[in-house]
Amino acid sequence: MTFLLLYTFIYLAFAVVSVLLSQKLGLGSVLGYLIAGIVIGPVLGFVGKETTSIQHIAEFGVVMMLFLVGLELAPQMLWQLRHKLLGLGGLQVLLTLGAIVAIAMSLGYSWQVGVAIGCILSLSSTAIVLQTYSEKGLMQTPGGQAGFAVLLFQDVAAIPMLALMPLLAVGGVAAVNNNDTHGHDAANWLAHQSEWVTAAVSIAAIVAIVLFVRYVVPMMIRLVIKSRVREMFTVFTLMLVVGIATLMSVVGLSPALGAFIAGVGLANSHYRHEMESHLEPFKGLFLGLFFITVGAGMNFGLLESTFFPIIGMTLALLLIKATILFLLGYIFRLPSLSRQLFALSLAQAGEFGFVLLSIAQNNNVLSETLFDRLSLVVALSMVLTPLLFIIYEKVFAPRAIAEENEESRAHDEIHEENPVILLGHGRFGQHINSLLTACGFHLTIVDNHAEMVEGLTKFGIKTYYGDATRPELLGSVGLAKAKLVIIALGRESGATHIVEFIRRHYPHLPIIARAYDRGHAYELKHAGANYIIREIADSAIRAGRIGLEKLGVEPEQARELSKVYAARDRYLSDRLAEVYDPNITNYANDALMQVFKEVDAETQQMIQTILHGGHVDWWEEHESPETHMKKGIS
Repeated sequence: MTFLLLYTFIYLAFAVVSVLLSQKLGLGSVLGYLIAGIVIGPVLGFVGKETTSIQHIAEFGVVMMLFLVGLELAPQMLWQLRHKLLGLGGLQVLLTLGAIVAIAMSLGYSWQVGVAIGCILSLSSTAIVLQTYSEKGLMQTPGGQAGFAVLLFQDVAAIPMLALMPLLAVGGVAAVNNNDTHGHDAANWLAHQSEWVTAAVSIAAIVAIVLFVRYVVPMMIRLVIKSRVREMFTVFTLMLVVGIATLMSVVGLSPALGAFIAGVGLANSHYRHEMESHLEPFKGLFLGLFFITVGAGMNFGLLESTFFPIIGMTLALLLIKATILFLLGYIFRLPSLSRQLFALSLAQAGEFGFVLLSIAQNNNVLSETLFDRLSLVVALSMVLTPLLFIIYEKVFAPRAIAEENEESRAHDEIHEENPVILLGHGRFGQHINSLLTACGFHLTIVDNHAEMVEGLTKFGIKTYYGDATRPELLGSVGLAKAKLVIIALGRESGATHIVEFIRRHYPHLPIIARAYDRGHAYELKHAGANYIIREIADSAIRAGRIGLEKLGVEPEQARELSKVYAARDRYLSDRLAEVYDPNITNYANDALMQVFKEVDAETQQMIQTILHGGHVDWWEEHESPETHMKKGIS
């Protein structure tokens, strides 16, 4: 008991520290678990032979992961993505598999071993890549979308690979019957049956799973929900996955395959999201434990004795996969930068590689030495993935941006000088232009969206194309003779830089600036804007006024309350701007916090006075035209 607790503590403690450090460094949780296993195993020697037994338990995390992947893959979604899935994803797996099989056979390995190695190395790391895409905002780029399609296909392709791996066993039926957790151990009821009986029972088991999750599971879930025992839903979900995994094992099929089929069957269920939320913590725990055992079981003695061959194999893998991915990106007409992201981000092997490695070893497909070498190659390729993203960010992305800037459309020459300059004609600036133009004022409008500029020109609205953050453009818009500048850009940093430029060169020119939020408003006022408009403040207050009316407050009183609140909010923003310090965060600014508490308390007291029939004339002074002409935030 004591040793069990000690080993549990070692695994959990090193996992927590390593994953937190890995996340801090932007390396992802999977690499954190691998590193934790390497530290407690080969480096410090805290754990040893028990890792193999623990890994058999931890592999249940893979079963859960496949169940959750299935839940996300509704059949109609797969049909909608069929072109990218079969095109990019299918070609990537087939070409990579073919290239690796050819290389393996040229080195003297049998075709069975070559196919096993190809399956193991052709898949990429879904966990690392998707997490990095999300963290770096790359998911919506063409390269990110293409990468997601390939990863999705790989997740689906992993299922037949799991089923194929035992069939590659050199020793035939005897070898197939010699593995453990993947359904071919002593608990396999069909171990000594004829092939047609095995095939018939296997098909029947799959059909039974489909019918069970389609018709029986929903009824059982409704009964569980009616019990109102909260933990019962978690117990039922675990029971479902474990039961399906057990059924697949006893008939000689992969538990992960059964879990995936069940997940797809429940993908359209109303309870899908609740099942995901209940299983996610268990999946994360078991998968983390699985990756720790993989790291702990790595043969560092082999790495030390064959360092250059292992490194050579790892770099060769990255090069082969990146080349194939780059060519596919070219064939499918991805933009240049997206091709580079696509190729670099998916060049590594993935977590499914460890699963396939384990199955291949259990079925005597791979020798012990080859298993150890491939484990090192898979792990090292994953460890190098953050470096590939750094190369993309620091080398390819800046170069592509520089080339794009050189080839981009030059800003229009501006020859007119109008009293009002409007920078930005989006959803905010268009109303300003319409109002001032209707009142007879002439505006010089600048926008950096070429499509919008061309469209506005067709409507008869003269608009100049250009990036208002560039000093050379600001010097040509007629600031010297302008009476007012209105900055209606949606980009926070761009607006602040423009205000600083205008205030430095034209200190007396009035500036109205659009603010993204209250914090951005402080930055604009600090930069020198005369009047700042928070883009959603007025509409939000109007929504609040309608809400008051729907809650039973008289319309006239609701209007007065909203006016008082709006005035007090502007007053609060002005007071906070006076104590704003750009060098520290707002939550660390004690003076700012004190002012907020004081003004907020006063505002609540005024609102309560009005609600109880009293009168507050404070806001009338602050709503006067003279007040609006002063520097302030609205």
